[in-house]
Parts: sequence; C-alpha cells; structure tokens
Amino acid sequence: MADRLRENRLVFVAPDDGQTAVGDYAQDLVDALRPHFGEIAEVRTAGPGLDTLADIRRHRTRVRKLVADGPPGRTLVHAELSTGVMPTFWAVAGLSGVPVTATIHDPPQGLWFLARPRFIARSRLLTHGIHYPLRPLSRAIEGRVHGNRTLIALTETGRRSIERTYPRTHTAYIPHLVRERPVIVPAQDRPKAVGFFGFVYRGKGFDQIAEIRAQLPDDIEIRVAGRGTEELPRAEGIEILGGVDGAAEDAFFASVRAIVVPYGKRHFYAETYPASGVVAHSMAYRTPVICTGYGSLAELTPEHGVVAVPPAADPGAGVAAGLAAEITAVLGDEARLTELGANSERTRQERSPARTAAAFVAVWEQLIERGPAGD
Repeated sequence: MADRLRENRLVFVAPDDGQTAVGDYAQDLVDALRPHFGEIAEVRTAGPGLDTLADIRRHRTRVRKLVADGPPGRTLVHAELSTGVMPTFWAVAGLSGVPVTATIHDPPQGLWFLARPRFIARSRLLTHGIHYPLRPLSRAIEGRVHGNRTLIALTETGRRSIERTYPRTHTAYIPHLVRERPVIVPAQDRPKAVGFFGFVYRGKGFDQIAEIRAQLPDDIEIRVAGRGTEELPRAEGIEILGGVDGAAEDAFFASVRAIVVPYGKRHFYAETYPASGVVAHSMAYRTPVICTGYGSLAELTPEHGVVAVPPAADPGAGVAAGLAAEITAVLGDEARLTELGANSERTRQERSPARTAAAFVAVWEQLIERGPAGD
C-alpha cells in the first residue's frame, strides 16, 4: 500500500504558511508528507475574511483542475479546515469521484462562518448578524458537504464531537503535530519565570494575566510573547515582547520554566474542541505547560508534560487563583519540573512531523481500501 501511495498525487488545500496557526500547522504537515507521495499539489489560501468571492471561485476551479489532471484513480484531496477560512471548505465542497479528507481544527464544525468573504468580514455586525441566527442551517449544510467523508481531529474530545454532530462521517484522531525546534536549556535550569504565548484573540485567556500576576510571589516573573501581545496593557512584573520568531522565539522559551495556557470558551456560537497549538509549540521546546482543564485540554496529563488545573468547585470563581497556585508549586519543585520537562520531550518525539505524517498515511491507506468516497 505504501508503494501505491508513492505513486499518488495529493491535492493539499490549506491556508498559507503564516496565515494563522492553521497555516503554520499545514506547512509543517505538508513538508512531512512529501516523502510519502509522488507529487503534492498545493492550493494555499489567505487567512480568515481575506478572500473575495472571486478568490473562492478561483480556488474551487484550481482544485478541480488538479483532480482532473491527476493520475486516474490515484489522486487524493485533503483540506485543512478552520473557523473562518472559506476557500478551503468551498474548494472541496461537492467534489466527487475522488477520496476527500479534512482536518477539522475547530470541531465539531470545519467552517463556522460559511458566508464571510472580505466585504462581509469588514463588518462584525454583518458577520454575526448572518451567521449566529443561521447556526442550524450552517451545520446542516456542512453535514451535507461532509457526507460520509473521513474527518480528522487533533484531539480525541474533538473527534467525539464530530462523530456526534456528523454521524455519517468516518472520524480519526491524530494528535497535533509537534514541530522541530532547537534544543535549549532544560526547564529546571531556566530563569524563574512563566510565559504566555500565542496569537491574541477571544478565549485565549490573556485577560487573566494581571490577576494571575497579583497572586504570584514576587520572585516569579511573567513574560508574554506572540502576535498581538504588544497591544496588551503593561504592568510591573509583566514583560511584554510582542511577536517573536527565529532566534527571538528560541530565547523566549529559554527564558521561562513553563508556559501558562488559561483558555476558556473561544466564542459564543457553541462549544468547540480545538487542539492547542501553543501546547504543541511548548512541547517543541521541551517546556512544561500549566493550563486550565477546559475542553480538549482536559485530555492532557503530567505524562504529556502538562498540568491541567480542574475547574474550581465554585462555578463563580475565576481560573486565576488555581493557575497561580499551580505555577507557584511547579516552579518551586525542581524534581517535578524536571519530570515534566522529560515527559514533554517524550511527547515531542511521539508527535514528531514524521510520525504525524505516518498517521495520516495510515488513514489514507484505509480510505483507499474502502474505495472511492462520494458525497
């Protein structure tokens, strides 16, 4: 079967590298997949709300041409789907006569804003005025598009949510890829600081930083890095770095003993169960994670190098107190910090690009054995 895949063309549809975390993930994945296929034809799109209707038609046309021109019976199509990136979804909608799979980054739905081209995306009122009341229709349309296709989630919680929502589909769980990064100093030997990392948007918990700072001992520093963090309010004991790449990113992770992930509900449409790209990024640097036990994060354990703080017994209590207590305990316990770092390293190896690519190939092998999947 592996020889057969190496004779296949993979049409890979995804946001471009640098277009949100999904585009970054897609680039890591497609690079790791190259040894498994004779040819990979990429169709890369802009990020959420940046494409026009003409762009969407252009991507649909290109995907269909690549399928038509591909080796007969030996072409696969795979799409990376996320909340607001329209072209990746519509490019594969209605495509038949060829196996089609998709990674759902924000389960259970692949695309939450089905009708948000650039002119709609400019207005929050139009965006939500259209999509919020039409949620049942949106989910029904998406279910029709997916049909009996194979949908891949990056967490088991996400996989189960897809299975419940779209019971006709086949589902698979492949853990979030952990990219290659330079080896840096072990966590227990780094400065006594914690980091907050990632792109700033609703649900990421950056609004919790000041409250967590207030409950931490003075000898624990907080460092914040990522796209959009430069707009966050500054305060004593909180260092804000803004976006970091390359050597600056390496230096940021080498300056913190753990990364804090205080995630909560991402948007008001419904519960979603995404994998955390920040957790995967931290694992790449062998860095322990302290997070809320929210959504798919509850799957993570100290065996993965992660401490997930369960919700407070009092529903009205915030998450800051629990996170601050766990940060203080972990950073003050060298043996525990050392073990968490070692477990993060082991998880990094288990979820390496090569192993992730092999897991996708196994899914496609099973799909080929089942025969062409129609819509």
